[in-house]
Amino acid sequence: MLIREGEQRTVRVDVGLAALLAGVAGAINTAGFVAVGYYSANMTGNVSFLSEYLVSGDLGIAGMFALIVVAFIAGAFASGMMISVGRRRNIRAIYAMSVIVEGALLAALGAGALLFPAFGRSAALILGMSFAMGLQNAAATRISNARVRTTHVSGMATDIGLELSAIIDAIRGKLPREELASNAAKLALHCSTIIAFLAGGVLGVLFYTLAGGAMLAGAGMLLIIVCMPELGRARRHPN
Repeated sequence: MLIREGEQRTVRVDVGLAALLAGVAGAINTAGFVAVGYYSANMTGNVSFLSEYLVSGDLGIAGMFALIVVAFIAGAFASGMMISVGRRRNIRAIYAMSVIVEGALLAALGAGALLFPAFGRSAALILGMSFAMGLQNAAATRISNARVRTTHVSGMATDIGLELSAIIDAIRGKLPREELASNAAKLALHCSTIIAFLAGGVLGVLFYTLAGGAMLAGAGMLLIIVCMPELGRARRHPN
């Protein structure tokens, strides 16, 4: 799931990756809103709010939205650098390592929220979560050639509309019927991503309300547990 890249990947593998990472992203996104009142993965909304508060002159809140966007970009940058170095050194498990770093960060943020209640309501928490979402989205985007984008619901919704139009054209004979299976597979992937993000969001609200920082720690540990076998698989199959 986190070893083969680009065209070497099957739709089933991409769907599994999307379900896992989009589910976690949805949970982290809503948990951040419950904890601090900001979304850690919704960059479209955050930039819109940034614009609104800049116009209204509330520079303090505008600055917070700007920092969230910068933290997300920093996470994507860190993931990109890590993956580039790993690929140059032929480290096949580099994508799994990137997601493990994300898991460790989420676990640390959750532990901080449990041990220090003030941290669980702080700007540092949401910035750390946004950094983690940038890490995740960059890794998923790179390994799948942008087929899987775990925090980018607007893009997935757009792709669903495009694939539906292509399927209808193929059924009507306006496009080659051979493309129908490929379009249907892509549609299933995009729908799975949005459904997983939605389900994760619901669970994020429920579990963060009940358990607070333990929910973040649990999400981080889930990522680590899922990714550890990928390290062993990469060692057993170096090519």
